[in-house]
Amino acid sequence: MTIEEQIARAEAALVPYFRAIDETAFRNQEKVLNAFRSEQIALRHFMPSTGYGYGDEGREALGRVYAHVFGAERAVVSPALLSGTHALTVALFGVLRPGDAVLCITGTPYDTLRKVIWGENNGSLADFGISFDVLSLDVAGKIDGAAVSAALRGKKYRMVYLQRSRGYELRDSFTIAELGAACDLVRANGFSGCIFVDNCYGEFVELQEPCDVGADLIAGSLIKNPGGGLAPTGGYFAGRAAYVSMCENRLTAPSVGGEIGSYAYGYQLYYQGLFLAPHVVAQSLKGSMLIGKCMEALGYENYPKLDRVPPDITRAVRFDNERRLTAFIQSVQDVSPVDSFVTLEAWDMPGYDCKVIMAAGTFNAGASIELSADAPIRAPYVAYFQGGLTYEHCRLAVREILSKLCS
Repeated sequence: MTIEEQIARAEAALVPYFRAIDETAFRNQEKVLNAFRSEQIALRHFMPSTGYGYGDEGREALGRVYAHVFGAERAVVSPALLSGTHALTVALFGVLRPGDAVLCITGTPYDTLRKVIWGENNGSLADFGISFDVLSLDVAGKIDGAAVSAALRGKKYRMVYLQRSRGYELRDSFTIAELGAACDLVRANGFSGCIFVDNCYGEFVELQEPCDVGADLIAGSLIKNPGGGLAPTGGYFAGRAAYVSMCENRLTAPSVGGEIGSYAYGYQLYYQGLFLAPHVVAQSLKGSMLIGKCMEALGYENYPKLDRVPPDITRAVRFDNERRLTAFIQSVQDVSPVDSFVTLEAWDMPGYDCKVIMAAGTFNAGASIELSADAPIRAPYVAYFQGGLTYEHCRLAVREILSKLCS
């Protein structure tokens, strides 16, 4: 069977899932459009601002649009938030105070957050006397309800923390239904504090967002899903107004909060990226399912399983050794529109405890809503594939990747 025949067979099997993805994109597009119309977005909102940014209509309206879209009372969108890790860190330090305790119920957080939480003498939560307890997932890779109930009965927590995506773990990410059930369980155990969800990689994958099902606060990166491939940098918080205000005070200063914040380049790409995001996320999801189906046919274990639409835009593919893992990541770089000629090598990236190899031949540096892949160089040898601005690019990439793996 030729590679084109393999791809065609995979596409035929995925038709029902692609239809479901398109329907979700349509309904999310309607939600975004209605948010723009409700806030009467106009050309003036795209204009740049300088200095303090007092009365910056573009910044303020963008936050209101995000709040509509994410089912939140308030939202803040800022180019000063430099990554998902940065947005999460600002939120943690915004809400938490010395002596507070956090309960994470979705396993150990993503690598780059670990020094934020447990680092020594680096300004971490631990340095400020904030404890962070982690509950392991059950044998099926799901939230352990009994352990959650026991922990909440045994200790007073200020925050319950959930990570929607898998991070560098070989398991499924969490669906909105699972996050909603977790929020219900936490409240049923008498918890009255902040339920905070790391929403990275999950925006617009489903019809609801975590704030719709019980989360008090979410945060994420604009060079992932909600930036639609256009936002050049930035991040967001959304949720209950009181918690968002606390995050604003840490982003700027308690004396000024959300009253300041300028951006000399203007906001058009932020608005336009959000408008395109439901469609772009759908393209990425289709690309994820296509490469997953083709890799499965070649005998490669990959997550999530292909019997449903993925709960986020990432796909984990397992390899036997470092050589095969590296070859896969390099093949993704080879089919990128930017820096396709670069030969990748693993390196010591900031925030990780081992070398990482990353394919990101992207228009916005490191943007994981664009076709990209990365992997920690450690066993088990798992590549994390994500993004794709267009399904056509994803399909071309799959063809090239398969040709290299099969050669």
